Amino acid sequence: MNKRIALLALLAAAIAAYFWFDLGQYLSLDAFKAQQAQIIAAKDANPLLYIGGFFLIYVIVTALSLPGAAIMSLVAGALFGVVTGTIIVSFASSIGATLAFLSARFLLRDWVQSKFGERLKAIDDGIARDGAMYLFTIRLIPLFPFFVVNLLMGLTRIKTRTFYWVSQIGMLPATVVFVNAGTQISKIDSPAGLLSPTLIGSFVLLGIFPWIARGLVAAVKKVNAR
Repeated sequence: MNKRIALLALLAAAIAAYFWFDLGQYLSLDAFKAQQAQIIAAKDANPLLYIGGFFLIYVIVTALSLPGAAIMSLVAGALFGVVTGTIIVSFASSIGATLAFLSARFLLRDWVQSKFGERLKAIDDGIARDGAMYLFTIRLIPLFPFFVVNLLMGLTRIKTRTFYWVSQIGMLPATVVFVNAGTQISKIDSPAGLLSPTLIGSFVLLGIFPWIARGLVAAVKKVNAR
């Protein structure tokens, strides 16, 4: 219990500091655009330092479920290009998401289990059976808030390694879209503008395709078994 209290206090202090010192102002499009030339020049002078620092900040932002990950994905494209930016964001977002997932599991899983054990059992059974597929579908569709998925999945019995690799693969399409858009960051006013109905529809189709394929395979097996 003492470890839980200590972790909770640490997380609360970090989140409070973020809002108290208004650190979010540095994770805005306007802030980056205002100093874009200077930041790029500094990055070119110390590329490894900037890559490492950017990676660490991205992990912290996602691990603490702070706002700013979408902006940072755009900035990654502007700073590092599509390939390097995608690699950085893909791994940093997956690691940060897994840390948030583990925090929720460590802090809340036992309490939720004691309060809603019977109700949670059906969800746990479904996750045990189709957890990877559920998570993969949710990750592909940007309609589901990134941080909410991290925290809720921590309350289930899905394995940590499964959560990590499914998240990394499932979030990759959206990561590529945001990082690639970031290469034209001067033309972007808001991350929301990137998620057009057509693009969201494409993600939805991509998300349900594995279920359709699974159903078709099951149907073929039934026909062949007759």
